[in-house]
Amino acid sequence: MKLKLGIPKGSLEEATIRLFKKAGYEIRVGERSYYPEIDDPEIECLLVRAQEMARYVEHGTLDCGITGQDWIVECRAKVREVAELHYAKQSKSLVRWVLAVPADSRVRSVKDLQGKTIATEAVNLTKAFLAKHKVKAAVEFSWGATEVKPPELADAIVEITETGSSLRANNLRIVAEVMTSTPRLIMKPKAYENAWKRKKVEALAVLLEGAINAEMKVGLMLNVDEKHLKKVVALLPSLEAPTLNPLAETGWYAINTIVDETVVRDLIPKLKDAGGTGIVEYPLNKVIF
Repeated sequence: MKLKLGIPKGSLEEATIRLFKKAGYEIRVGERSYYPEIDDPEIECLLVRAQEMARYVEHGTLDCGITGQDWIVECRAKVREVAELHYAKQSKSLVRWVLAVPADSRVRSVKDLQGKTIATEAVNLTKAFLAKHKVKAAVEFSWGATEVKPPELADAIVEITETGSSLRANNLRIVAEVMTSTPRLIMKPKAYENAWKRKKVEALAVLLEGAINAEMKVGLMLNVDEKHLKKVVALLPSLEAPTLNPLAETGWYAINTIVDETVVRDLIPKLKDAGGTGIVEYPLNKVIF
């Protein structure tokens, strides 16, 4: 059997391929090919724009794929979400859909857009947001370069952003947040009912989530003698508790633990001062909870 997997083409493409590599899958994309090679004979890949992914999964062209929650909502697709994957093209933060206007606009709230024109690629998403706030406005589909449309072509835009740099560069001001979104691993419901395909995708989800968990963590190994053991262990934050193993030399222990990468710079000197020795920091590929 083969599992047909959609890889998002565009802004998430490189980040997704890097994530798969860390999860243990090598994906190679030809210069003009929409059919990437993957080193798993049970998987067939297809490059599909994230905007269309949920629709192709829902209709069965693909068994599964990765796309943003925003595009699932925009397409109103009936799909099965297998995993939420916290990664993005520039950072690990959520991407946001925001309502933005020119910096000098008189618009200060969603209510001020009554009767105005809004340009966006996410028409359904925007209409639902306006309906929630009981605002009637014209929502026009934008084929791209949405940030440059106000004020001549639109009074406001609803656009996706990670850092906000593009909005600032175009002298736009955020009025409201429409929604936040993260990538999701999704399946067609009928494909999920297939035991082999479900197990294959669930195994893939475990590995992808493990790779994401490992991105901001490192492993630490060190040795400590018995008289300094409690002091050293007290310094160690870890997922649960550090692993302790007695060494061949009586009264000495080896400690193995996992810590956040953000704390290790300050932690290592403290461990050394507390009596730790032979301290080794090493990168991680996967952390499975």
